[in-house]
Amino acid sequence: MTKNQLRVLYKNKRNAISDTEKLKLDDLILIQFQKFDFSQIQTLFSYWPMESHSEPNVELMVRYLRLMISGIQIAYPVIDNKDYSMSAILTSEETDFKTNKWGMEEPIGETAIKPYDLDLIFVPLLAFDKKGNRVGFGKGYYDRFLANCRKETVKIGFSYFDPIEQISDTNHFDVPLNYCITPQFIYEF
Repeated sequence: MTKNQLRVLYKNKRNAISDTEKLKLDDLILIQFQKFDFSQIQTLFSYWPMESHSEPNVELMVRYLRLMISGIQIAYPVIDNKDYSMSAILTSEETDFKTNKWGMEEPIGETAIKPYDLDLIFVPLLAFDKKGNRVGFGKGYYDRFLANCRKETVKIGFSYFDPIEQISDTNHFDVPLNYCITPQFIYEF
């Protein structure tokens, strides 16, 4: 299937999950996530899950890392519509966020961290395949950002669903994940 076909299908599949089931699935994803060794992680780039998109609650994983890694630096994206770029803005527990025009929560702050300095990145997705390719929301912000990261930077996606066999229209600009975590499995690529 193509990315556009998968976007429609997986938006519908995610929206069909009840709130009660979603809470259960998020807890199961957190249990899988806790199996990782994060001893080498000092910087995390995450995102606020959008309720309107029924995204997995990655904030559970952020809170877990905050408890487990003393002094971890956590950044969130800020989108620049003029040049279609994305910046990683460092945050603290006191950081305020504002909603951008797409409904994404962005930190209010000015201290950016370079993509090259990130150890771990949570990458949003709608679907993924058995090679670690993902279907995002179609703007390319993450692929452009990930292209500037170190090869060693760990890229993790979270999904309520298992991978599909293959995304038919991937291209050389797509940056694959290292892992995708579902309620039942950790997929490594």
